[in-house]
Amino acid sequence: MRALGSALPLVLIPVPASAHVKWFAHYDVQAPPAPLATTLANGWVWFGVALVLIFFAVAVLIERYFIEDAVVDGGNRRAAHSLWLRADDFMRAVIGAFFVAIFAMGGVYLTPELHTHNEWVSWLQLLIAASVFSRRTMPLAAAGIIGLWIMALRDYDPFHLFDYLALGVGVAGYLASAAFPDSKLYQKRFVILRWGIAIAVMWSSFEKLAYPEWFYPLIEERPYLTLGMPRDAFIPMAGVAEFTMGLGLLWNPLVRRLSAIALFIIFTLAIYPFGRVDLIGHSFIMGTLAVVAVEPVNWASAANSAWKAVAKVPLALAGATLVIGGAYWGLHGLFYGKAHASSAPPQVEVLICGQTNESRELPDGTAKATRQSPPRTGEME
Repeated sequence: MRALGSALPLVLIPVPASAHVKWFAHYDVQAPPAPLATTLANGWVWFGVALVLIFFAVAVLIERYFIEDAVVDGGNRRAAHSLWLRADDFMRAVIGAFFVAIFAMGGVYLTPELHTHNEWVSWLQLLIAASVFSRRTMPLAAAGIIGLWIMALRDYDPFHLFDYLALGVGVAGYLASAAFPDSKLYQKRFVILRWGIAIAVMWSSFEKLAYPEWFYPLIEERPYLTLGMPRDAFIPMAGVAEFTMGLGLLWNPLVRRLSAIALFIIFTLAIYPFGRVDLIGHSFIMGTLAVVAVEPVNWASAANSAWKAVAKVPLALAGATLVIGGAYWGLHGLFYGKAHASSAPPQVEVLICGQTNESRELPDGTAKATRQSPPRTGEME
């Protein structure tokens, strides 16, 4: 309960019930993203960054000065008798249930939005589900996950599939390393999984900054998602919050645990408005977050240099933003160049020097976008 209460500041940072927008709204991945200059000039983005920096700094100081050994030892003992004791069985059950659900859904690669007409894909995913319960066949399941991602390249652009690359590699890496208890990677299996989930969350968060117009229909249908905030303030702040909570999964023990709890709560709340598709699509992430939240931690590394650790907060945030954000915008430009350059970007209100500024115009093609990203042939299915 103490950890849950401490997670509330993260939950209160606005994050739209974190449904993957491509599962529920129109989109066009080939359309040009919002210019970086527009994003950097948006005061709502910087307001969200300021809130996050304060939270991270406070969490680091609490971790250094106020967490006692008795609290840590008690938490680790509870973790040892909780989900963590059966973490591998739990994750294998989650992975197996996901692939059974995807098989039952039918006609998709790995995720609800990547449609295929090949019926054998569904049966292959059922085979993956059956393979995760034996160490002898877990490497085959890992190879099957990577193989399905590669097969999807026949129908979808690589940039679109990058949404699921880190997630797929993380899950496949977990299965491959968990299959060999005597290997060095076995002890790192949950670290591999956590890194895959963290990068996937950070990558998808940039959709809220690069394509805020994709979220407009969801907010129009469900205005309560904004918690009463203006739409064009809520979306960029939500993107910042999602990115930083993903980064938090790679941070110090306290921030990592609180980020996992907060994200788990957010994804759970998303099930009500978005239904079982959201539950199925996010089951990998939710299962991993549950494991991260109960993982016993070693606080010894957090004993010294509190203010140096605080000083590293903005540096780490800037570095992660540069790497992930630079990859997002850079790879989009690499794959699509000036695709759709003749279309004006959509209308978004940004906060500049305390005033609202109309910085973008609504493109004519927005209404023509389809739920499924177009294959490379340019034709909509």
